Amino acid sequence: MKKGLALRNGQEVTIRELALSDLGAIMKLQEKVIASLADVSFLQPLSKEEFLFILAGNGSMIGAFHDDLLIAFRAMLEPEIDEEHLGLDAGLEESELPRVLYSEVSNVDPDFRGNGLQQILGKILVENVDVSRHRYICTTVAPFNIASLKDKFALGMHIISLKNKYGDLLRYTMLKDLSMKSSTGNDTVLVDMSDSTRQQSLLNEGWVGINMKQENGLWKVEFRNEKQS
Repeated sequence: MKKGLALRNGQEVTIRELALSDLGAIMKLQEKVIASLADVSFLQPLSKEEFLFILAGNGSMIGAFHDDLLIAFRAMLEPEIDEEHLGLDAGLEESELPRVLYSEVSNVDPDFRGNGLQQILGKILVENVDVSRHRYICTTVAPFNIASLKDKFALGMHIISLKNKYGDLLRYTMLKDLSMKSSTGNDTVLVDMSDSTRQQSLLNEGWVGINMKQENGLWKVEFRNEKQS
């Protein structure tokens, strides 16, 4: 897979699958992104070993290049099945867990932000999922990581859990069912993103987070009742 496109700023980029030979450029870009972040807790960077695991065939990874310089990358991982598997947060049966992919780290060079590269790469990855092997895409996002939440909602992912992950870090677990068409018409309710207790109560009752809105300076999550007949 290789394709060219023009960014919003007019610069030309080439998007292609990444390989083991790109590891040095991947690590260098991740370090640059981390150094530019005001709040590093929003990002769970991958180790060299984790990148190698994906590049060795346990997932897929694509990158955008400008003048042969890697300026963005995004990955999906075929996770190992263990007690921390995100599919369990979604209530999936154990037999379904091998059909889950993780939407993993996404990095964009600070000098090229504002061009929609994160979402462009995400859509390409989703479109190229082998649906005969995989049905679900899962990920975790920190509350108030607005850019990442917008990205995941735009890809059609829904919030299905809110609890501590990675030790004591509060995280949304989000899921996209590739076999399911979008549904509308059920009751919806807006909840302050800061109200973890109310959100967890709704999630436990079968509601899912489908979008978010800003009202009077406050971010709210829109939940839809999935249990309605």
